[in-house]
Amino acid sequence: MGKSSVTRSNHSYVDAHGVRIHYYVWEAPEPKGMLQLTHGLGDHALRYERFAQKLVAAGYTVYADDHRGHGATGMEQYDDDTSKLGRLGNGGLRAATNDVRHLSAIIHAEHPDSPLVLLGHSWGSLMVQTVINKFSVDYDAVVLTGTAYRSLRHMNAGHLNAKHKHLGTTGFEWLSRDEAVAEEFVKDPLTFYADARKLFGIIDGLRLLGRPARNLERNIPLLIMIGSEDSLGGEASVSKLASTYVSRSGLTDVEAVVYRQARHEIFNETNRDEVIKDLVAWLDAHLVKEPQEEP
Repeated sequence: MGKSSVTRSNHSYVDAHGVRIHYYVWEAPEPKGMLQLTHGLGDHALRYERFAQKLVAAGYTVYADDHRGHGATGMEQYDDDTSKLGRLGNGGLRAATNDVRHLSAIIHAEHPDSPLVLLGHSWGSLMVQTVINKFSVDYDAVVLTGTAYRSLRHMNAGHLNAKHKHLGTTGFEWLSRDEAVAEEFVKDPLTFYADARKLFGIIDGLRLLGRPARNLERNIPLLIMIGSEDSLGGEASVSKLASTYVSRSGLTDVEAVVYRQARHEIFNETNRDEVIKDLVAWLDAHLVKEPQEEP
């Protein structure tokens, strides 16, 4: 990755169920805004080090937690037993989703005058959809990546590598065209293939489903970014998601971007620089206020 431009700081808090949630901060010197990153299933926050450094270089402070059952949080929950990673623990999906809001509250408390963007990837994007259904007023913008419309018809419940398995031998070819990404995923002791149906069970599995709520309290700008070869949802799913946020939720600034041939992890794709550049341009356009000329 090269030499980091800022030093990541490590933090934690204890949630309502007694689980210690570990989170990380990449602080920009004079931030334009805050970006809260919500990672996916089988994933963890420190896989986004390079992405966070790029955002900091563009003027954004990044916060990201390791969700319950994941990363440092999961390792503490299960006494460093990696075989138990993915289990959310007491409180399940509802508690994990509330933890997203808890971190948002921390960010607001520490930076009360800065705009806050909530970015969710994959499973993280499904939790973010749930959060903004009720709490859109807490955010200035939302970004969903590797996402899907939350229905059994529009979201793949099968093996996500099925259509990519002929491309390699790791079982994670669905993540990126960059072969090193799959290889690093396999070698990382904190990453794993996560079958949501087995890990979450029927009740929490059903809680993943839903649709954008009617008339969100705040008309927040929304950016959706996916690869055309993403096996979680796909273009039709994301098109439905975007149009529903307009027709049902009442949002007036919704943009969906599809990157040709890219797969699930667009921030780890071969065109990652293009993706991050597009994200920064969108953030700048929606969060950075132009100075007013003197009369």
